[in-house]
Amino acid sequence: MGRNYESLEELKRKKRLLKGEIKDLEALLTFKNTKESLSAFTNGLSDQYLQEKVDEDGEEKTVIRKDVIAKQLTSEVKDMLLSKNAAVGLASSAFSGNAVDGLIKLGVTALVANYAKKNMKSSNWKKKLLGAALIYVAPIALKYVRKKLENYQKTKSLSSMEQLI
Repeated sequence: MGRNYESLEELKRKKRLLKGEIKDLEALLTFKNTKESLSAFTNGLSDQYLQEKVDEDGEEKTVIRKDVIAKQLTSEVKDMLLSKNAAVGLASSAFSGNAVDGLIKLGVTALVANYAKKNMKSSNWKKKLLGAALIYVAPIALKYVRKKLENYQKTKSLSSMEQLI
């Protein structure tokens, strides 16, 4: 598994060489200034987010600039929300009635999820079984009910069209 050495002196020499190589590698990987080392690793990407400050003891510390991060985050969110495609998508979904449909689906999902969660936390095994059944069966049941309602709506609209004709 390992190399056999002829003498203890040869082993000590090899150990000194390895320690020297490790120190050289550590010198390459660590810098005296944290901001400079992070800048070197990230190719300057982290420069705008870091700032050097002197603390009460007179030591330099590298701190994160939260104001820059907050400004960038808010501008990205604002751009995302106010983009032309998002506004057109919201307007078209509101006009087609999909917005109300989406809110109803979200509300029903939240109610079923909360009820299932409450039952899963119960100490009664029957309620836990009911909660697990709701998690697995409720989506299937809701799809079935939705299909039936859509079919009923189609037949109702067809019958009203036939009466008009």
